[in-house]
This record gives sequence, structure tokens and C-alpha cells, in this order.
Amino acid sequence: MAAPRRPRPTLEAVAARARVSRATVSRVVNGRTSVDPRMREAVLSAVDELGYVPNSAARSLVTRQTDSIALVVSEPPTRVFSDDPLFSLVVRTASNELEAAGKQVVLMLAGSPRAQARVEDYVAGGHVDGVMFVSMHGADPLPGAIARMGVPVVSYGRPAVAVDLPYADNDNVGGARQAVGHLLAGGRRRVAAIAGPQDMTAGQDRLAGYRDTLAAADRRALVAVGDFTRDSGAEAMRHLLADDPGLDAVFAANDLMAIGALHTLRRAGRRVPDDVAVVGFDDIEAARFTDPPLTTVRHPVVEQATVMVRLLLTPAEQHDRTRVVLPTELVVRESA
Repeated sequence: MAAPRRPRPTLEAVAARARVSRATVSRVVNGRTSVDPRMREAVLSAVDELGYVPNSAARSLVTRQTDSIALVVSEPPTRVFSDDPLFSLVVRTASNELEAAGKQVVLMLAGSPRAQARVEDYVAGGHVDGVMFVSMHGADPLPGAIARMGVPVVSYGRPAVAVDLPYADNDNVGGARQAVGHLLAGGRRRVAAIAGPQDMTAGQDRLAGYRDTLAAADRRALVAVGDFTRDSGAEAMRHLLADDPGLDAVFAANDLMAIGALHTLRRAGRRVPDDVAVVGFDDIEAARFTDPPLTTVRHPVVEQATVMVRLLLTPAEQHDRTRVVLPTELVVRESA
């Protein structure tokens, strides 16, 4: 027979062992600093000896904190759990940062109106202490709705909606200018682009950087729009070749679309970079293993996700800035 389970130590038992009041124990286990150091040491010793574990549900009733943060991804499951490594890297980085702060991530997908309503109800129910948004699209009503609740909110990337949210972003316009400038400096004259979704700021800004650079060089733009997936990059490349068979370079707004473009160029008998140079954006791990290895713009995903979490956890009055834009870096490999 299994041994009977020992009763869970109570706050009163810790107080009796430490010879202090129940209120003093409560202040210590809830992290209050207004406790005499000798009393604090006695309480911590009693907690250790008795194996006391604070009741998180009861504590949340007192502190009105759940120690949980929602990470809301405005995409369907097929996109989040795909071959795009950005999502898993953001989730892992945010989880590590929050764990170090004694908090946990609640991953929530909001890729449909029904899912958005479910997230809104969950947050309104007080189940999380803050919300981090990833991969927002222009018509998404959720950021505004949650911001009006007074819940701390932050965005991974500049919001596509007209809501004043703190955010951590990377220099998408500047990175695209670096990429296209590199192609022009290499003697390429007919530079096409595979743009990202135009209801997302990353897609908008990277296309703007491409257009700005070509306009400054008095070159004509040639654009096909994809959705940041490998298949869309392959399809966009087919359209570009049909529109201008003489193009000699392409800038893709992310590496997955660039990898799709490489596949199409190979099937069309175009040599990279001899006939067509290719540059991507993000510098995902797969970019080093394409044939040829992909020249790209490094998007500092880990750093950006880290800044996002710290913006959320830092009280607003302690911020020196609430909009952080990190620099990008051109990584030159064999495709351009």
C-alpha cells in the first residue's frame, strides 16, 4: 500500500516554525521588501524545512497577478506550425526571458474572427498579466480591444493598425535598401522584388526600401507579392520571369520566398548568380544550406523578441523609449 500523503504545509505552520505572524510570512513569500532581515531569514528557513509551496491561486486573489503572459500570434495553425522558423524562435526566446522573470507564456493563436474573440474573452477574464502580439495584420481588431482594457500590451514589430502600442522592430526599410543596393553595386540592372503581404508592416517596409533604392538609381520596379511562404516565392518567381524574361536579380522579402525563387530559377534553367542574383531577408538557418548559399539580410529575431519581453515587464514610467528599432546586417554569400 502507498504511504499516506503528508498534509501540505500551511502559511500558519510556517509562521509557527519561524515564530512570526502569519502576515509576516505572507509578506515574505509574496516578495515584499518591508520585512526585518532577521525575520525574513527565519521565514525562509521555515519554508525550506517544511517544504512549503505558496498557493498560486490564493496568491493571485490577493495580488491580482497570474504570472502568465499571453503570446498572441495572429496566424492560423498551418502557418505557425510550418517550416517558418521565426515563430518557434520568438516563442522560445520569449519563454526563456519570462521564465527568468518568474512568469510563463500562454501561447494563443488568433488567425480567425472566432479565435480573436476567444483571446479577447480570455484576457478580459483576468487570466494573464500582459499580452505580446506577433505577426499582426492590418485589419486585426484585437490589439485595440485589449489595449482599451488597460492590460499591458507590446508588439513584435511595428503595429499595422492605428493603435499606440510599445513595440520592438528591426530596420526593415534599411535592410531592404542594403539588399537592393548590393545588387545594383554588383552591376545588376533589372532588379525584381518578391514582396511580403501588404497588410503587414514588414511586407510594406521591405517593399518601400526596394522601391526607394530603385527610384534613387532611376530604375524601374518589377514586383510580385507573396505571403512569406516558400510556395508563394516559387509562384511569384514564375510570374516575374513571365513578365520580364531578362531580369538579372531578385530581392525576396524573406528567406523562405527566396528559397522558393531559387527552385523556380533552377527549373527554368537560370543559373544563380550568373544569370540571376538572389537576395533574401531574415538569415534563417536554411539560408546557409541552399544551393548556392543565400545572400540575405540578418533580422535579429532573438534580440527583438528579448526587447519585446523587457518592454512588457518594465513599468511604463521607467521606459526611456517604448519604440525600439534594431539594426539589420547584410550577409553576403554566393547567391549574389
